[in-house]
Amino acid sequence: MDQHDSTAPASPQEAIAAALRRERARAGLSLSEVAKRAGIAKSTLSQLESASGNPSIETLWALCVALDVPFSQLLDPPRPQVQVIRAGEGAVLASAQAEYRTTLLSASPPNARRDVYRVTAEPGHPRESDPHMRGVVEHIIMGAGRAKVGHADAPVELNPGDYICYPGDMPHVFEALEPGTWALLISEYS
Repeated sequence: MDQHDSTAPASPQEAIAAALRRERARAGLSLSEVAKRAGIAKSTLSQLESASGNPSIETLWALCVALDVPFSQLLDPPRPQVQVIRAGEGAVLASAQAEYRTTLLSASPPNARRDVYRVTAEPGHPRESDPHMRGVVEHIIMGAGRAKVGHADAPVELNPGDYICYPGDMPHVFEALEPGTWALLISEYS
């Protein structure tokens, strides 16, 4: 799909809306059932499916768990052979609870089970994540700044160049300790 393809969604909200409708239909679940499983209001899900809502990362993760799909599947990105995303570009999703943003850089292609994200965060409030789907493993490589990252009950302080790997199917946290903190996040699905 190229940037001039008229069937491509015009915004991240439209891509998410189309993916939510597709995945809910694939799962054979009602709007009410998906909302209940995700712990969100039915009206919120309805708004998201009509592309009139602006979801937080937390809401999308809850929907992924409810639908048993990888996070990237809701963003439905194109898959060109060569893809360049410049720093500061790409569809950015923000956390509702912390100064934390994520940009999907590479969704898992067929027969692979990983997604790659750029994470930017600022000090203030930690990004506390509920458990993702069973078997998810997160890999973090710090690019700049410092952060406490890992299991919610025992995060590890990371500096630029440091790497950590931990189960994403347990509560976990990313807390920026310096302004301008960013990292590469790889979510691996089993």
